[in-house]
Amino acid sequence: MRWKVTLSSKIKETGLRWLWLSLLALVLDQVTKLIVIAEMRLYESIPVLPYFSFTRVHNYGAAFSFLADAGGWQRWFFTLFAAAISVLIIWWLTKTRRDQILLPMAYCLILGGAIGNLIDRIAYGYVVDFLDAYYQHYHWPAFNIADSAIFLGAVLLLIDAFKNTEEKSE
Repeated sequence: MRWKVTLSSKIKETGLRWLWLSLLALVLDQVTKLIVIAEMRLYESIPVLPYFSFTRVHNYGAAFSFLADAGGWQRWFFTLFAAAISVLIIWWLTKTRRDQILLPMAYCLILGGAIGNLIDRIAYGYVVDFLDAYYQHYHWPAFNIADSAIFLGAVLLLIDAFKNTEEKSE
């Protein structure tokens, strides 16, 4: 019983209280990917708006298909990297204070995105991407909800860093 009380207070008093945000990002990511896998063929493209389509692609590398043609070892490297980062983020969350908001939100978005792409690498050997933004013949590399969560988390990290720098200089 004492263990439950300690865990409950640890969650309430640290950034762990934001883990629901990780779960939300993860569920949205995996549900959308399952729909894409079920409904679209590889490289099929469905126009949604001018300059935006759903286009199913498989990313064997990291961001912007970095190391996509590396021969297969990158799958396990990125899998281990994402798992290690996830553990580190959870540890960082336990170290954040209750009054911090942006930092644990950022960590949780990054965590949810990292786990979403980690699941893909384990299950399929690649990450399912499908969000395709473009202008004329230039296409931004396709991405997914997990990538969006990671990006948003990184933006929140930057905002938090600048916010904390301003607060310390006052």
